[in-house]
Amino acid sequence: MRHAWVVSTPAIYVEILIDAPMDRVWELTQNPAQHARWDLRFSRIARLHDLPGGGYRFAYETRLPFHTIRGTGTSLGERHRDDGARTSALKFTTTDPVSPLGDGRGYWRYARTPTGMRFTTGYDYHPAWGRLLDRMVRPLVGWMTAWSFDRLRIWAETGVEPEKWPAASVLMFWRNDRPTATRCSRTPLRGRAMDDAPATLDTLETP
Repeated sequence: MRHAWVVSTPAIYVEILIDAPMDRVWELTQNPAQHARWDLRFSRIARLHDLPGGGYRFAYETRLPFHTIRGTGTSLGERHRDDGARTSALKFTTTDPVSPLGDGRGYWRYARTPTGMRFTTGYDYHPAWGRLLDRMVRPLVGWMTAWSFDRLRIWAETGVEPEKWPAASVLMFWRNDRPTATRCSRTPLRGRAMDDAPATLDTLETP
């Protein structure tokens, strides 16, 4: 079922500074196989085929203890923009009733700053389990995104592969070098999370 995009709950926003070349971060995020290695939200991402209007369609999996959620999505990246930044637009969907996330859309933005590369995301989704339960789900999804962004940062900056930091490493309180969501900003400095979405998000084909 497709929905009109009217945001009635705050979209998820995450921002982190990464001291690594933009090309390095681009490769680790735009390559589906690499993306699935650092992003806690996905277990597998596979590119399916190119889209006539640009970008590509992909399939994704999220493995749970007794079930695997499967869905599809579309993505379109911009490497060359007048403002010097790069962006990537994304839409996703699933018909799996176990998934708390229904149809969703969002973006990544890559921007150089004097103190490093700022990597940000804003995304929203229709709560498949209803808005009441989404009050518990949404903060968890936001935390997973932020924790994953820091795991990406460690990989890009130091070369330490994300598999060294499984989800259970959140309990390693004595390790200052472990990924942590607290290194990310979760609130836009101005405006709302989706205000920086690229125009390609509106033209991107639906999954």
